[in-house]
Amino acid sequence: MKKAIITTFLTSAVMLLISGGFHSLYNRSPLLRSMKVGFVYENDESTSYTYNFVLAQEELEEKYGDRVKVMVRNNVAEDQAEEPLREMAQSGCRLVFINSYSRQVKEIAREYPQVQFCQVSYTDNSQEDLPANYHTFKGEAYQGRYISGMIAGLKLEEMIHNQVITEEEALAGFIAAYPTTEVISGFTAFLLGIRSVIPQARMEVIYTHTWSNYSLEKEATQKLIQDGCLMISQHTDTIAPAVACEEYDGTPAVYHIGYNQSMLDFAPTAALVSTRINWTVYVLAAAKAVFEGTSIEKESGGIIHGQNDVSGGIDRGWVEIMDLNQYLLPEKTTQEIAKAVEMLRKGEITVFKGDYIGVNPEDPSDTYDLRAGYEENRNSSSPTFHYLLQDVIKVVDSTTGYNS
Repeated sequence: MKKAIITTFLTSAVMLLISGGFHSLYNRSPLLRSMKVGFVYENDESTSYTYNFVLAQEELEEKYGDRVKVMVRNNVAEDQAEEPLREMAQSGCRLVFINSYSRQVKEIAREYPQVQFCQVSYTDNSQEDLPANYHTFKGEAYQGRYISGMIAGLKLEEMIHNQVITEEEALAGFIAAYPTTEVISGFTAFLLGIRSVIPQARMEVIYTHTWSNYSLEKEATQKLIQDGCLMISQHTDTIAPAVACEEYDGTPAVYHIGYNQSMLDFAPTAALVSTRINWTVYVLAAAKAVFEGTSIEKESGGIIHGQNDVSGGIDRGWVEIMDLNQYLLPEKTTQEIAKAVEMLRKGEITVFKGDYIGVNPEDPSDTYDLRAGYEENRNSSSPTFHYLLQDVIKVVDSTTGYNS
């Protein structure tokens, strides 16, 4: 009898241990062992914008190996996103990224609640009723623009010190695709970075009215060079501006500051530095969250704005300064970058601040006094600064020759 009682007790104990152990192991294991992940790109990796995003896709594939199967659709126009998004959802994708500004994503997300749709943000969605599986994200690019502008300013300072140019000749140029908020925010931060070193600096902007057109971007860059611009940056998708700066053989030399990718291979004697949004941080965090059934926004480590919207700056690794051309830049550049990054981290720099009046290009009656400062990305991962600074930024429309 005693032996039977002991046997029964041991059997029950073993069953409880096995049951509890398996339950504990299950809770610690990812909810998904593998999954399909979709990427919908507005163009392909021949353009710097999508190439920069493909780097994150490749990091995802390298990290998870055969646990992740990737499905890619390239060259999807904003108004043509519905079909590839629906295809990915129906083929079993649990997570889909899209780097275009298509308005169709939100509605598709409502139809497929089992799929997490993550879209690069393009507007403030805080007042909208959004599906729980729709997410927006973006690096706070203005910080990288500001620091790259500061680097351009340090080079201008060196040129002034060496009597190559005067302070009055400190003119920057910018090749811009469209007068969107994101573009205006970026080139304004770039100029303010330059003016943090050279307060007299001014800037000329040319809109190309296209994201990607090599010949038009090169022609616009040549126009800026003819106008006397010495530091040229861009928010367009080809390497043409860098190539135009490299090919220029006049004096003084003209330098290029890149966006989304390094330009050193294309302009080794003209490219100073590039800045980019590092999409990898968010992409890896989103995949981890879906695998483990946790919050994408919390996993990202970024700043959460309202419902499922998140951003991050240079201190969180969401924005990067890449490929300093040490042969062309002053020795103190690296030290100055480190100081600026630390000040941004501590909130000691308000980029959009100074004795400036900003004018809304779509409504001249809408102005903003920057003496009080403007906090970018305060409520949204999408940029919101959309004012042109009076007297220091001159906009030239490349298709009409109109100056404003």
